[in-house]
Amino acid sequence: MAYNDALAALADPTRRRVFERLKSGPKAVGAIARGLPVSRPAVSQHLKALKAAGLVADRPDGARRVYFIDPRGLGALRKWLDQFWDDALAAYQAEVEKENEKDTTR
Repeated sequence: MAYNDALAALADPTRRRVFERLKSGPKAVGAIARGLPVSRPAVSQHLKALKAAGLVADRPDGARRVYFIDPRGLGALRKWLDQFWDDALAAYQAEVEKENEKDTTR
């Protein structure tokens, strides 16, 4: 299941920070690593794990690689999360309707 790999990859706090740096658009490893408390090779390893989990993809840009969030992997994770949102909204609606029925019978 794709969401299991995504959740496992995002469980690491540094990896999450690497992933979050891509939300504003594609970046090379050097730009992602800037300001992080880990080396560029470590950032590359985190990107490798994120790529294996389907959360990021890369493309060549001259002599470097540029990484970006892969919408397919993010979509699989969102689909899994949405099931909880849908269930929570349905439960909330049922509770509100139950309370409304109590109010009208009083």
